[in-house]
Amino acid sequence: PANRLQSYNFQDRYVRHTNFDVRIDQNVTSEDAQFRLRTGLVGSGTVSFESVNFPGYFLRQDGTDFQLVHNDGTSQFAQDATFNKVAGLADATWSSFQSYNHPDRYIRHYAFELKLDPITNATGRSDATFRVTS
Repeated sequence: PANRLQSYNFQDRYVRHTNFDVRIDQNVTSEDAQFRLRTGLVGSGTVSFESVNFPGYFLRQDGTDFQLVHNDGTSQFAQDATFNKVAGLADATWSSFQSYNHPDRYIRHYAFELKLDPITNATGRSDATFRVTS
């Protein structure tokens, strides 16, 4: 099934890709905001986000930035595109996604762009909290 990731602190915005960059936007009705939560590319107990309209392409962190990138099958790609799903940092009924290979960092949005950052304050906790919806 396809899922969307809703922002906790901007609840009218959803994670989406555009030109292979990843951000949160309002009123996205296309498949650009739909992902399949797959068993993490490094193995069970983790998740990876595969694009619905670009099968084989996953959300991948590159430093602090995120892009939608085709899986090249390398172990580095698998690590960069894998996350631990944890209780939401701002609301435990939502979800946050901790980097597999940088466990001190989480997926968050900043200026509506998806980033991978350490979370150190209440704003960061809100930016790093999402609801998985259909």
